[in-house]
Amino acid sequence: MGFFNKLRSSGETFDGQGNERRGLVDVIQYNGAPDELVWKFPYNNLSTGTRLIVYRSQEATFVKGGAVCDVFGEGTHTLSTNNLPLLEKIVNLPFGGRTPFTAEVWYVNKTIRRGLKFGTPSPIRISDPRYSGVDISVTAHGDYSIRVKDSQMLLNEFVGTQHLLTTDEFVGQFKTMVVQELKTNLMRYAHKHNLSTLDFPEYAPEIADFIKETLSAKFELYGVKLIDFQFAHVGPNENDSIVRKLLDNRLEALTERERRSIQGFNYQQERQFDILETAAGNEGSQGSDLMGAGIGLGMGVGMSGMFGAHMQQTAQVMNTQQATPPPPPIIMSPYYVYINGGQQGPFDANTLQSLVASKVLTADTLVWKQGMGQWGKAGEQPDLQPLFGATPPPPPPMMP
Repeated sequence: MGFFNKLRSSGETFDGQGNERRGLVDVIQYNGAPDELVWKFPYNNLSTGTRLIVYRSQEATFVKGGAVCDVFGEGTHTLSTNNLPLLEKIVNLPFGGRTPFTAEVWYVNKTIRRGLKFGTPSPIRISDPRYSGVDISVTAHGDYSIRVKDSQMLLNEFVGTQHLLTTDEFVGQFKTMVVQELKTNLMRYAHKHNLSTLDFPEYAPEIADFIKETLSAKFELYGVKLIDFQFAHVGPNENDSIVRKLLDNRLEALTERERRSIQGFNYQQERQFDILETAAGNEGSQGSDLMGAGIGLGMGVGMSGMFGAHMQQTAQVMNTQQATPPPPPIIMSPYYVYINGGQQGPFDANTLQSLVASKVLTADTLVWKQGMGQWGKAGEQPDLQPLFGATPPPPPPMMP
């Protein structure tokens, strides 16, 4: 079907049903279908004294020679020169009596039309600001509601010399405009808020409000008010290979982050573990000694109380060692301890004993010191076993 229903001819008194109206019209009233935004009364041989019936939420507009003359609101009106001042000037109606004249009468329904559907006929491609401008295909659909705000503007811009304008025909004319505004404003919103198209579903209400603001101005040009505009779906086209790859990468990253959260350490801590193990594998070199000291200093910065004070003391000892000859070997080497999801230390024998007494350090707690190939349980370290009440195994017998 075209934009307008053209079943009616251009005959001035033709009613569309094969019957011509002879004589003057006594009553003018709406006889269109409920879904019609605009309906034209089929006769134009009118006269003063004719009754005009306008139902609730309607307006009746008189048009003469393509120009809007007068508009009538809800109620029953008897046409006269008193309530047709503009038309009277055009046709020079005399006062008194029942004077015939010709004019078109258009009814405009001003009720809210809800649930009008919109959607992208095919995926649209949008430059994603979070992925270096990669074009990602996006689909969107939803519904909106409209109401005629200015009958005269609608008639002037849309109806012209035609006979009928239905809701479906009206919406059909706006489909191209709505899709174009979707594409333009989805891209504008993404770049304005630095938002990835992959996150569109989470921001659907905010995006809808953003687009509604622009669309409202477009509809106003035709005398129509956009009541609401909302998405049933807006987001990346998951059938697109680029979208699937990006979604898989994001899922993999989220899974890795959740894994670290469950295990109790983050990426930075995991890298520190790797550094410690690398340093342990390079035992004996000057670089490994400096690496161990540096890590100890870094881990002690955020500690408080006993741990923080001991860290400062240990750092001072290390600095002194660099300037003076090394002290005699101690019985127990300082240990790093894995506590509350992170390594802390190094701690000397007295501090380790305090940690055992407070049950912070147990036989199953992971520890490490220079010379160890990897982290091990505290209870398995010979020099720590006395702290847990265990007797270390005797040294192997000397060979004769």
